[in-house]
Amino acid sequence: MVQVLRKVPEITVYFWIIKLLTTAMGEVTSDYLAHQLDPLIAVALAGTAFVVALLLQFIVRRYVAWIYWLAIAMVAVFGTMAADVLHVGLKVPYIVSTALFSVALIAIFLIWYLSEKTLSIHSIFTRRREVFYWAAVMATFALGTAAGDLTATTGNLGYFASGVLFAVLIAIPALAYWLFGLNEIVAFWLAYILTRPLGASFADWVGKPQDLGGAGVGTGVVSLILTILIIGFVGYLTITHKDTRSE
Repeated sequence: MVQVLRKVPEITVYFWIIKLLTTAMGEVTSDYLAHQLDPLIAVALAGTAFVVALLLQFIVRRYVAWIYWLAIAMVAVFGTMAADVLHVGLKVPYIVSTALFSVALIAIFLIWYLSEKTLSIHSIFTRRREVFYWAAVMATFALGTAAGDLTATTGNLGYFASGVLFAVLIAIPALAYWLFGLNEIVAFWLAYILTRPLGASFADWVGKPQDLGGAGVGTGVVSLILTILIIGFVGYLTITHKDTRSE
């Protein structure tokens, strides 16, 4: 098996901050592009950017902050579009798409574990494990998008209430890990999945028009602000290397 150097960052507070920012950015950027461009063109552009960013991530031999987070950001945008295509384009109900993406993610985790005997992101040293990792990441983004829309629209909670719901839900694995010793790999992936609908729900609430239950700031403005914040945090990590383990 081809060995590669560590390809993912350490799990620090910066990781979770940028993860939330990218989930929120992906949601509003997807909406903005879909309304500014022909939907097919928007999906094609996002898909191309996603493929290029992921190829770049696979080409480099070790973790590089801006490359890794660029790939995550493109997964956020394209993953949102993939989930939206099922609902808007193919008329698949959110409850069905949420179930489909859940099954897909469980299948990825199952095959990954049976193959590698671990789901730890600290073990991403081989090309095969890296493929499993990014497949899981893509599935979590699509699942989170569908789940967030399910609670906000089908469940009639609205975007803000959905954000509060997922904020409460994401606290459960965190508290279970800190107080009751929940397995750290299980806690990580539960939190990772829930960051998507959490960030997306609040981003939708800020960016959507008031007649759709939002604050009316505008998806373009929110996308720009979030992108600037992401660039700032990633730039900081690039300089300080606070998200890399000392060898």
